[in-house]
Amino acid sequence: MIHRVWLGFLIASCGSPTEPDRSVEQQGAHAVATRRIDVTSGSQVFTVQAFYPTDAATAPVAIESLEAEPRRARYAGLLAGVGTCPTRTLEVAVDAAPAAGAFPLIVASHCHSCTRLSNASTAIRLASHGFVVLAPDHTADTLWDMLDGNEASLDAAQLAVRVADVQRALDLADPALASADRTRVGVFGHSFGAVTAGRVAQLDDRIAAAAALAAPMENPLIPGVQLAEIGEPLMFLVAVEDNSITEFGNKFIRDNFAAATNRAWKLEVADAGHWSVSDLDGLVPAFRRGCGDDLRQTDGEPFTYLDPVLGRDIAAANVTAFFRATLDDDAGAAAYLDAGFPDEIVSAAHHD
Repeated sequence: MIHRVWLGFLIASCGSPTEPDRSVEQQGAHAVATRRIDVTSGSQVFTVQAFYPTDAATAPVAIESLEAEPRRARYAGLLAGVGTCPTRTLEVAVDAAPAAGAFPLIVASHCHSCTRLSNASTAIRLASHGFVVLAPDHTADTLWDMLDGNEASLDAAQLAVRVADVQRALDLADPALASADRTRVGVFGHSFGAVTAGRVAQLDDRIAAAAALAAPMENPLIPGVQLAEIGEPLMFLVAVEDNSITEFGNKFIRDNFAAATNRAWKLEVADAGHWSVSDLDGLVPAFRRGCGDDLRQTDGEPFTYLDPVLGRDIAAANVTAFFRATLDDDAGAAAYLDAGFPDEIVSAAHHD
């Protein structure tokens, strides 16, 4: 595997490489609070979910309970009609006070026609390791818009709307964000959110690191991102059996990694589909490429996707390691990315 070659190089060149810090595979030292922030402007409501360290006690919370009605009941109805792939509960303290401290700020951009809770598991892992995470519902591009027959476009115009959403989230003032360190800021996204993360990193000087899950940042189908104009460290996650963007899309992710101008990591996850990193995995038919059985996009043979909990755990661990490595200058976290865990599932590559 590629990561074996890289570790060998480290040993040869440095004598004793830093030991990978595998604590990112578990919840960190902080309990996690969450708060829904609704900003009303005229008849429009802009909603952001904040996840942040707290000293309060947590409890399992039904994921749909974080939505306001009528979406709460609608979400519960969707969960009642599907199997075990989607996330159903989150361990959080709702509306609790933030812990004292100064924690780096991360914005999460959700996939096309998804919700701000699409990567809640990753947001919670980040918050438990000392980050504040903001996840906006993208304007006119949510699951609820799609189910109502108002699916957003996948184009440069919608990308511009999404970028504005991320920047608006970064500008929020709310008591839940009192511990956010706005001098250390990152962004990550899944699918269309990966493109969004790249564009925000390109345009917004506040961004110090960006990560893309299961899609390229610079994308010929959605123009706007120019990797040559992004000087920040980057991370790319490839879902090897991604039947949604296909091998064509995965090739562009690998090309993005090679073209990155600063430190960059690439994680390739075997048996992962497009939705394997998402808490919405399998929730509706459009999100089932990551849940249950399918045909491999690599060779057409039948197979079973990676266990959904493991897929989300891999995304959470690596996104957390990436931002610890880049925003906190954590050598153990960087070594974790270099190594690729679990060994039989994830292969890793890195360049400076």
